Amino acid sequence: MKRIEAVNEFVIRFANVNGTGSASANAMFAKSIFRMGIPSAPKNIFPSNIQGLPTWFEVRVSEKGYLGRRGGIDIAVAVNPQSMAEDIADLNPGGYFVYDNTKPLDLRLHRGDVHLIGLPLTDMCRQEYTEARQRQLFKNVIYVGALAALLNIEFSVLKELVGEQFKGKDKLVASNIHALELGFQYAQNNFDCPLGVHMERRDLIGNKIMMEGNDALALGAIYGGATVVAWYPLTPSTSVIEGFEKYAKRLRIDPGSGDRRYAVVQAEDELAAIGIVIGAGWNGARAFTATSGPGLSLMSEFLGLAYFAEVPAVLFDIQRAGPSTGMPTRTQQSDILSAAYASHGDTKHVLLIPSNPKECFEMSAESFDLADRLQTPVIVMSDLDVGMNDNLSEPLVWDDKRDYDRGKVFSMEQLDEMSERYGRYLDTDEDGICFRTLPGVHPEKGAFFTRGTSRDEYAKYTESGDEYVRNMERLTRKFETAKGLVPMPQIHKAKKTTRDAMVFYGSSNSACLEALDILAADGLHLNAMRLRSFPFGKAVTDFVDQHDRVFVIDQNRDAQMRKLLIIECEINPSKVLSYTHYDGMPMTALGAAKHIASVLGGSNVTPLRKKKKAGAKA
Repeated sequence: MKRIEAVNEFVIRFANVNGTGSASANAMFAKSIFRMGIPSAPKNIFPSNIQGLPTWFEVRVSEKGYLGRRGGIDIAVAVNPQSMAEDIADLNPGGYFVYDNTKPLDLRLHRGDVHLIGLPLTDMCRQEYTEARQRQLFKNVIYVGALAALLNIEFSVLKELVGEQFKGKDKLVASNIHALELGFQYAQNNFDCPLGVHMERRDLIGNKIMMEGNDALALGAIYGGATVVAWYPLTPSTSVIEGFEKYAKRLRIDPGSGDRRYAVVQAEDELAAIGIVIGAGWNGARAFTATSGPGLSLMSEFLGLAYFAEVPAVLFDIQRAGPSTGMPTRTQQSDILSAAYASHGDTKHVLLIPSNPKECFEMSAESFDLADRLQTPVIVMSDLDVGMNDNLSEPLVWDDKRDYDRGKVFSMEQLDEMSERYGRYLDTDEDGICFRTLPGVHPEKGAFFTRGTSRDEYAKYTESGDEYVRNMERLTRKFETAKGLVPMPQIHKAKKTTRDAMVFYGSSNSACLEALDILAADGLHLNAMRLRSFPFGKAVTDFVDQHDRVFVIDQNRDAQMRKLLIIECEINPSKVLSYTHYDGMPMTALGAAKHIASVLGGSNVTPLRKKKKAGAKA
């Protein structure tokens, strides 16, 4: 029987039961790869209940740097009988099925084209431990030890990780190392180690870090000057707030007085949370909240108020699978349209779309500058995949000389010098952005009434159709101004001339870049553009115009980004093709490549035409 042979290029999936403590052991496995200098991408796939349902932890190992989901698995570590049939079915031919053989494997699960590796995990735990919880927890550590032998993981790396995890708790350090040794020795004594799929130390990490996107968003908010956060708990956004509070306790405490220079308010619901943010922004603070799709729906009316009253606010939307409660612990890009047009009436919001922790950090900080500059809500569109998984990332960088962009805010001195009447909604620069004042800045000048109803340039209530239209047209000019301020798209040129292209965004980045390479190897070449923001500027429309067929990759059912491009860029729908992936799992490179190849068929390289001589007939 053939077996998969690969060094530092494979996918391994752990199948466990939620609540058994497997996550920490699987994370230790993933970190060991990182410590051996090999790029990797772990995906924690867990249910929304507390305990008892299947959970998976998938790790992509790729010294070539492909860190999206590939599709298919090469090694399955099946510790959960509930999902065992599914786990062995997903295994590639020639792959390795690692399972607990304390009881014989059900004959219905046998496959003649995969290699079975039985570890008597339950028996080993019964012999070694007396307490039920110990048996449950250390079973996970034992299989990590066995994998160290099977996959050639340096045991010293695992010992180092255990020492760091249980620093100061010597008994736990010793007991965990012992469990690792039990698994390691059993594998060494019973199997030909290492397997055909295994690891070898490399130096491919450099100064890169492993970080969750939610943590990077939180740190970006600190560096971006946020001082007020209001929130209501909602998976998968809660860890953004937890991260902000963690960093604020270190970086926002006055060293002299010990006073906190920040406020974290848990509101009674999402409506109250965004209301607090808008109130803080109106008062001049930099404020934000974090939520997901259901919370965004509840916040829509308040977002419309902030848009129309022109109050800065920042919202982090960590997208998950909908509709309604949907699958709250699964990933999607399903809030694109609802975020872009949140609220009723003619409303458009600025969206920033990061694809990795570094961009989460940078766009988080930038969102506060944009919100102040544009005097409007800014929504950062992350998702569960980027937000709650450790992602390999370039290090975070901050320029200490950077100044915050507070936009057009009149100071007391400027108001003192003003002889004309102050108009809150006067557009003196023709960019759609007006000068605002902050409460209490001047004892006599700069006051205005903030309202969500129609008003004139001086904030006076009106139902005049002409004045309403004038105000709405100014807001349109502001949105045009935003096109020159938001992050530009990232363009990837194919190695050969082509009139076909791919457009993608957010967490699809890694899988799409690999899909482009898979297609190119098959003679199918596509230029590509990664969208990083909305509204779409000229670079986006020019890219689409330069191609005959453009595949838009969406992780939602309804191809929301495709629709947004068609609406906003007035594109002929027939030239914009779609690939959608929305099962709650991160998309795979093989899935995208297979679909595009089925549409394009043979080689799509555009032949270079020779220039015709003058006078030649067409």
